[in-house]
Amino acid sequence: MNDWQRKSPLDWETYVNKMVKVAAVEKHEYEGWVLTVDPVSASIVLATFLENEKVSISVVLGHAVQEVEILKEGDDEMKQQLSCIFTPEEGKAYSPEELEKRKNDLKTWLERNHIPVTEQGESGRTLCVAGVLTIDPPYGPEECSSSNEIILSRVQGLIQGYLEKQE
Repeated sequence: MNDWQRKSPLDWETYVNKMVKVAAVEKHEYEGWVLTVDPVSASIVLATFLENEKVSISVVLGHAVQEVEILKEGDDEMKQQLSCIFTPEEGKAYSPEELEKRKNDLKTWLERNHIPVTEQGESGRTLCVAGVLTIDPPYGPEECSSSNEIILSRVQGLIQGYLEKQE
């Protein structure tokens, strides 16, 4: 086990949102912004911003890391940019007010069609259908989750039809 792998998750967290240079085995070097460090394998996930607003993601395996040097601290704008890398496109397009309206409209429509629905979570952002399916923001068919594939498929179809009628 190398020094990097011996660090604790709290130590690794200090590298998140910082530009680093990673020296790895066989004289390989990687530079990028640290998105996260896997707590099990100590692997580092790096993001590099390319032209055309594209992002390159690299993973340096924990066992290969020999040294990590911080080159630059991330400002608030960079932290925001990094946090949005894996956010689905449609999730970025809605304001909190729009998401609330979408949730309430869908909930009302489901209730009108005699489908039992409740709100879940601390902020009530997740809709729960019949206790076996959840719908997360922005409340489309892709955000449905259930271990029952038949219910999942049918509710996704209902929501898809509902959304098509809304347009």
